[in-house]
Amino acid sequence: MSKTTRATLALTKLGVPFTLHSYDYDPHADSIGLQAADALGVAPQRMLKTLMAEVDGRPVCVVVPSDKEVSMKKLAAAFGGKAAKMMRPADAERLTGYHVGGISPFAPKKRVPVAIEQAALGETTVYLTGGQRGLQIEIAPNDARKALEAMAAAVTD
Repeated sequence: MSKTTRATLALTKLGVPFTLHSYDYDPHADSIGLQAADALGVAPQRMLKTLMAEVDGRPVCVVVPSDKEVSMKKLAAAFGGKAAKMMRPADAERLTGYHVGGISPFAPKKRVPVAIEQAALGETTVYLTGGQRGLQIEIAPNDARKALEAMAAAVTD
């Protein structure tokens, strides 16, 4: 597995410190994020999942702990919209240039607004997908927020 992706290149270019972790990706797992947390021995609230959604028809990215669900109502409100829904996987792949299970919030093909779950910012480090299945980036949550130019918001139930 290559450990150089658009995500890792972008963080390196920004001078953001991070550590890479590889694991055996299970495409049949009920929850990819929880499977990654288990494989790496990381608490689920530190393993963040990257989800692509639409708020009032506009694409957005939301980063939340793998053991939480996004509240569509809270997500819409965070982006100043009325309604939110998850993006279809094929649309998410086309927009980001990454495959589902490996979608990274860093360096997508098309830049979209990003929200990160506020509670995740209290962790020492968090893990985000590194741009391919089976690759995680460990990073300080505030470094991730700054690199993503993300808003911090309470978007989970």
